[in-house]
Amino acid sequence: MARNKTSKAWMHEHVNDTFVKQAKADGYRSRAAYKLLQMDAKDKLLRPGAVVVDLGSAPGGWSQVAAAAVGPNGRVVAVDLLEMTGIHGVTFIQGDFGHNAVLDAVTEALAGRSVDLVLSDMAPNISGIGAVDQAAVAGLAELSLDFALRFLGPKGSLLVKVFHGVGFDDLLKQMRRSFREVVVRKPEASRGRSPETYLLARMKQQGADGQEAAGEGTNRD
Repeated sequence: MARNKTSKAWMHEHVNDTFVKQAKADGYRSRAAYKLLQMDAKDKLLRPGAVVVDLGSAPGGWSQVAAAAVGPNGRVVAVDLLEMTGIHGVTFIQGDFGHNAVLDAVTEALAGRSVDLVLSDMAPNISGIGAVDQAAVAGLAELSLDFALRFLGPKGSLLVKVFHGVGFDDLLKQMRRSFREVVVRKPEASRGRSPETYLLARMKQQGADGQEAAGEGTNRD
């Protein structure tokens, strides 16, 4: 009964959510599009001609925003375990971005261009147990960092979702070793009750290289 009440409360909140309604009106696939739009407005993350990789892209809200911003001279590569309906200007790769076959597919899709920005709005299935969920999100964020260090070009940036708590401080230290600037962002479109926040790491440091970590730590072929 309690779970049923929780589900009903969530649905009521969802259908009455301003950003859910706005996403439908604006043609975005999810309210999450506004998180990226708001952070981009503040930090100028996206620009015409940029190369962007969107990790955990489905259903495609962030990829839509990125594709519109980078334009025909840019490139957006989206990766997710789940299927994602095609988006004009986006190359979608279905699979686990920790697997070598998917990494090879990303490399092929980039066609020799280095990545300017890696996006990750991924989250695991939430258990409701704070420490467990925090650790799971931190694990995904670490994998995103490994990926970013492997593919980002000089001065590239990473925007990744995290939860405060278990693993947060360690991840922050790792990012500060590899980027010149790391800041915390909580866009208005992120629900206030949500534990999510975002770390924006800018200006990849010369010599920062995640290929060893990506090759050994995330190879599950």
